[in-house]
Amino acid sequence: MLENCKSAQERWGGVSDIIDRWLRERQELLVVFCKLSEKAQEDLDEQCEQSLQHLCQILVDYVSAGHFEVYDQLVQEGQALDNKEGLKTAGQSFKIIDSSTEYILDFNDKYQETDDLETIVQDLSRLGEIIEARFEAEDKMIEALHIANRDIANQDKVTS
Repeated sequence: MLENCKSAQERWGGVSDIIDRWLRERQELLVVFCKLSEKAQEDLDEQCEQSLQHLCQILVDYVSAGHFEVYDQLVQEGQALDNKEGLKTAGQSFKIIDSSTEYILDFNDKYQETDDLETIVQDLSRLGEIIEARFEAEDKMIEALHIANRDIANQDKVTS
């Protein structure tokens, strides 16, 4: 999963400050997630609880940035360049993203309000599956819109 994050950053890094920042947040999210998952397998202690709170904060920040900054920008670009195919793909990707948002917010709510870590290992495992699917959908959205939009804009410059 971490390798996929790096390759996405390599493919789209530098394209947009917002996407760059967002991909850095994604990488931080994965590092914290992996460390917490490893720690939760071994021993649940106060440090684990603090890491869990940090993960919840990063998750909510990441999801919010996606919904309120990145996706809007991508869709606006697609609409401005009349990228109907990209917008269609983005719509399909957004269904996956939207359902993952619900799980992530439920996870956050659960662990912000309790110190009961009895099911944390199972919940982190499920969260890992959810965020992996989300990242794949986000990457498809970026590719279908931002990369395609850049290519469309470049074609318009050549034909002008």
